Order: sequence, then C-alpha cells, then structure tokens
Amino acid sequence: MVIFMKTTILNSEKVTQNWYVVDAEGLTVGRLATRIATVLRGKHKIDFTPHVDCGDYVVVINAEKVTFTGAKIDAKMYHRYSGYIGGLTSTSARDMLATYPERVLHSAVKGMLPKNKLSRQVIKKLKIYGGAEHPHRGQQPQPFPANI
Repeated sequence: MVIFMKTTILNSEKVTQNWYVVDAEGLTVGRLATRIATVLRGKHKIDFTPHVDCGDYVVVINAEKVTFTGAKIDAKMYHRYSGYIGGLTSTSARDMLATYPERVLHSAVKGMLPKNKLSRQVIKKLKIYGGAEHPHRGQQPQPFPANI
C-alpha cells in the first residue's frame, strides 16, 4: 500500500494575513528581531511557501524602550554612507536609541531577512513606533503570539 502525501503550495490569492502588535518595552533587540522576522516571512504558519509573501503584518510599539545585552549599547555602531568621499557616519546604539529608536529595530529585522526582492516587499509590513500609540487600530491587531 502506497500513501501519498500532499504538499500545499500557496499563491498570492490564497494567503491570509493577520495583524499583530508587540510591546517592545524591556525586550532584547536581537531576540525580538528574530521573532518578528519569523512572523513577517510567514515561517510560523503551517502552509509556509518560501517564494510567496505569506507572512503577517507586525506593529511594534515602545521601540525606544528596547534593551541590549552586555556592553552592546556603547560598543555597537550603526553606519550610513552618503556616497561622497569621507561621507561615512557612525553612530553608537545609545545615540541611535535616543534620536531614532525605530531604526535600531528596523535594521535588526532587515538584517535577518534574506537579501532578495521578496524581503524588500516583506519589510514593508513592519510598522515601528517609538511611543505607545499607533495608527493601526482599524486593522484590529492581535497580541503577538508568545510561542514563536
């Protein structure tokens, strides 16, 4: 007796996308970023398909209250380049959290996604806010699942 197993392959019409909200207060940047990247790609779903955007939307609030482990708050540097000679600017994690808290978590999640066209589409589903308020109440976001 031969048993055939059926593999489901999603296409963009069959995808259902949910909205999740996560409170980042007191959470570690890297550990939170891995969980967010998993949900954005859709790897937490049973019918995950690598070449289809089957992930969910993630809204992060209180991004200014994330933490770093060890001495990373002073040792980690964020770089940006203007394209001109001598145009490399470096900023420490402490200064970046004080001025642009959204960029810290955004760069951590972006670094955990694959470098292709699909990831550029996936990262647009990440909404990060420094404070406790967000404008996505109409989407009725659910609390972030703890088991991911």
